[in-house]
Amino acid sequence: MTKKILKVGIVGAGLIGRKRAGVIAAERGSKLIAVADVKEVLAKKLAMEYRAEHMTDWKKLVSRPDIDVVIVAVPNAFAMPIVLGALTRGKHVLCEKPFGITAKQSETMLKAAKKAKRLVKVGFNHRFHHGIWKAHELFRQGAIGKILFIRARYGHGGRLGMEKEWRFNKKISGGGELLDQGIHIVDLARWFAGDFDEASGFAETKFWKSGVDDNTFAILRNKKITVEFHVSTTNWKNIFSFEIFGDKGFLSIDGLGRSYGVETLAFGKRKPQFGVPKIKIFKFPKDTSWEREWDNFMAAIRGKGKIVGDAADGLAANRIVEAIYRSSDTRRRIRI
Repeated sequence: MTKKILKVGIVGAGLIGRKRAGVIAAERGSKLIAVADVKEVLAKKLAMEYRAEHMTDWKKLVSRPDIDVVIVAVPNAFAMPIVLGALTRGKHVLCEKPFGITAKQSETMLKAAKKAKRLVKVGFNHRFHHGIWKAHELFRQGAIGKILFIRARYGHGGRLGMEKEWRFNKKISGGGELLDQGIHIVDLARWFAGDFDEASGFAETKFWKSGVDDNTFAILRNKKITVEFHVSTTNWKNIFSFEIFGDKGFLSIDGLGRSYGVETLAFGKRKPQFGVPKIKIFKFPKDTSWEREWDNFMAAIRGKGKIVGDAADGLAANRIVEAIYRSSDTRRRIRI
């Protein structure tokens, strides 16, 4: 029996939309049908590369009966109407992170997905990086015992004129570095540690002349685990570091490929007598997280698995981000 080809439409022909298009074209189970972007030149260029149709009106795209899945890859503030429009027309949706610019928007989209009985995937591709996925498997197998704490850093070197980009316009982005790269750290922390009871942090504008945070320092806690992280646009060199420490050992992921360096997982096992731990190193030279994430979504649509990083995860991450921003504003710990 031949499985149905999932027909896909992309709204947003920028960097991420292009990345998604490449993955769709490479996977035998999916086909790009149409691309929409308010900038027709971008929509046309991307569509022509994959022999798809193009348009400037996203409403026409989500209304097409020959499209099964809509990918929403637009600036943050514009995502919710497109997600809702796609769901009401019976489409499954992959919405790039964050899942709306507020938790209230996330709740609205989650309710719409349940009402439409359609699946929504949030673009948390970091879960599918080989090193992070392997670390999660080892953790689930009990390799490091009970988690004690998590420590993370995520940042990039910035670029000339960065403060003029849409990500530094709060009306469009909804927030700064915390909502941009930081939400990946928040999502990963939840994936390993579960939900959190409280958050505290400082969202600061240290360098870029803008109305959003370019550095955020935060702490998340539940009854058993503490998470500490720093996300930054003034790191001057791209960095990713995510460390999970348990009572029997640790898991440390460094790098994400390309400018972030080769992705490496260090698995350290504490000796009963302590001393220098036994450490096993795994290296993953190629980033296939986007392909693996898309495979997961296609499988879920076909009823052959569950979404890893769904709408509920998007809502939970946004609630935590909002709690950190409130903590920064009030200089108080915030209950989640």
